[in-house]
Amino acid sequence: MPVLKRESAMKDRTEKGFTLIELMMALGIMGILAVVAAGYFGDSAVSAKRTDARAGLQTTAITLEKCKSLYGSYNSANCSITNGSSVPSHDGLYSIAVTSAASTFTLTATPSSGSSQNNDSNCTSLILNNLGKQSGTGSDPTTCW
Repeated sequence: MPVLKRESAMKDRTEKGFTLIELMMALGIMGILAVVAAGYFGDSAVSAKRTDARAGLQTTAITLEKCKSLYGSYNSANCSITNGSSVPSHDGLYSIAVTSAASTFTLTATPSSGSSQNNDSNCTSLILNNLGKQSGTGSDPTTCW
């Protein structure tokens, strides 16, 4: 004997799923979260790229210290880095200006032209001197180092 489906059993089924309004609300919430996360990530990326400036300053300082130990002054003509020269950072995001005398130097890293770091208003430049003093300029220079 064949099994017959009851008509009432088919009517008792309820539709399952999401309404269009529920989906739009979920997409709206996800959009708001994405905007907040993107803003936070953007600041973090700029901050992380300051490492290029810090590393460049340290490398340049080591080169100048080596020069002083070999030739007796930071501004010797025999040094590969001389007073008034500009040295690019490793990734090229910063340009490091060298100001040196016989017994002192100051290095200043500023974002290179066209670099993404030009948007870093918190730290517009990083500074390192021969005594190891680290400083910076910008709206929040404490974040530079």
